[in-house]
Amino acid sequence: MTASELAAELEVSVRTVYRDIEALGASGVPVCADRGPVGGYRLMDGYRTRLTGLTDAEADALFLAGAPGAAGELGLGSVLATAQLKLQAALPAGLADRSRRIQDRFHLDASAWFREADPVPHLGRVAQAVWEQRVLRVQYRKWGGAGHRALDLGPLGLVLKGGIWYLVAIAGEPIRTYRISRLVSVDVTEQLFDRPAEFDLAAHWAESSRRLETALQQGVAQLRISPRGRQLLPMQFGAAGTRALAAAGPPDDEGWVRVEMAVETPSVAVGDLLRLGTEAEVLGPPELRAAVARTVTELTHRYTATP
Repeated sequence: MTASELAAELEVSVRTVYRDIEALGASGVPVCADRGPVGGYRLMDGYRTRLTGLTDAEADALFLAGAPGAAGELGLGSVLATAQLKLQAALPAGLADRSRRIQDRFHLDASAWFREADPVPHLGRVAQAVWEQRVLRVQYRKWGGAGHRALDLGPLGLVLKGGIWYLVAIAGEPIRTYRISRLVSVDVTEQLFDRPAEFDLAAHWAESSRRLETALQQGVAQLRISPRGRQLLPMQFGAAGTRALAAAGPPDDEGWVRVEMAVETPSVAVGDLLRLGTEAEVLGPPELRAAVARTVTELTHRYTATP
């Protein structure tokens, strides 16, 4: 068939046909081009598309089809593209059309707003060690940049959370989580390690996230929130803010509501709550209200003093 015939059949532009033919050829589909007045594109005689034609890497990459950015960071971007082409070519016409519509209408962006992505130059080697079940010998930057730690890790899995990559690994007991961007150096050793037979990465991550949230939330603040503050609370405090608003009392004559919200330590909570500005008033506990008042007084002195 000619490019024009293919474009009419598929209801796309001729330019799209040229692009897709080139992509099919790059992915290993034997498309032949015959020139001349009776020429066109054809498949090599006897060729059949089978999903068994996927390479190991392409099959692995399909599990990242919903997160193309993550696939790219893992070095699987081009592999994922060819795997998707082969998969789409193998689908019946109706399903292939539906697949294209889904790609046109839904997009997953796993990165967080207003924050540069973490530099993860060692992510590819870490992923290799996870797959091959090999011990990693790393230098890990301590919290706050206060030096490095030498660690031997048994890498169990990678997690992408809010645009940040984490490694879940064995380093004694218990299993711990490490931020990939804090890996200063990485060596994939020849040493294999025993992966716990019952380990479930998704279940482990859900449980460790719950434990972290519980550990961080060390108190409850009583707040009075303005109408605008009610819009800001979920944006600034996420799930904790959403839960607090769901249990809020009725608004007063000015539209302000009273809520109780889980917060971290007093020193952290003061900074967090001040992000709400004049849209919130801390009613309690008394020590938290006093801490906010001291901070506001210090700021007032600082900004009213002659520079």
